Amino acid sequence: MTTFIFRSLAVQVMLVTACLGFSLSAQAAISLSGTRLIFEGKNKEASIIVRNEGSKVLVQSWIESNTPGDSGELPFAVTPPLAKMQPNGQQLLRVLYAGKSDLPTNKETVLWLNVQEVPEQVEGENTLQLAIRQRIKLFYRPAGISGTAADAATGLTWQLVQQAGKPALRVVNSSAFHVPINTVDLSAMAQQEKLSTPFMIAPGETHYLTLKNAGISPQARLSFKAVNDYGGVDTFNAQLVSGTPVQAQRATP
Repeated sequence: MTTFIFRSLAVQVMLVTACLGFSLSAQAAISLSGTRLIFEGKNKEASIIVRNEGSKVLVQSWIESNTPGDSGELPFAVTPPLAKMQPNGQQLLRVLYAGKSDLPTNKETVLWLNVQEVPEQVEGENTLQLAIRQRIKLFYRPAGISGTAADAATGLTWQLVQQAGKPALRVVNSSAFHVPINTVDLSAMAQQEKLSTPFMIAPGETHYLTLKNAGISPQARLSFKAVNDYGGVDTFNAQLVSGTPVQAQRATP
């Protein structure tokens, strides 16, 4: 069996199969019970369920830093790190915290939980099998940090400013939590502008979104969507005032 791990799966699989003449066995069999995992520091562990909807697979799990190139030891362990799963089976993954680390104690830390499935050997020559990896964010929240994640999006401050001589929308996160933003829209009269691709603003971070429409009114209405702890999307609105930082309110259903 030849096993490859690809991130840009569709493109690279086409290239490999076309060039090498392999038949392909690649189908994600496992799924996770959540799109993110929240680890509250007051608890000893956090858990997530892995479901196998295919044939027998070997599942390998581990934690990675959110900092590119950081290969240092992390104070977390996943158990079981390696598990055999039967068809239609389930496996509970537990993430444990060692309790002593250099992680900040006054703000949230983001890491990655990796869950990789390795299929069993299949019959036939020249068969290409893929070890498919799923990654979800692990949010570690130390006990005692101020505020709540549910209020972090309303705590963001937004302001129309000039950056390098160009109009921009500045957003500042003064909370202790990360805020994943899906969309940002500005509208004023007949003018409307959609800003950026999804991004996540970290605790204490300032982020700038460049405006393509230089003529957008300084009195524009702001609307943005943020991802909550459950993977759902909440909408927030604010009325911008020229040169004044403002905070948004959660939209009512």
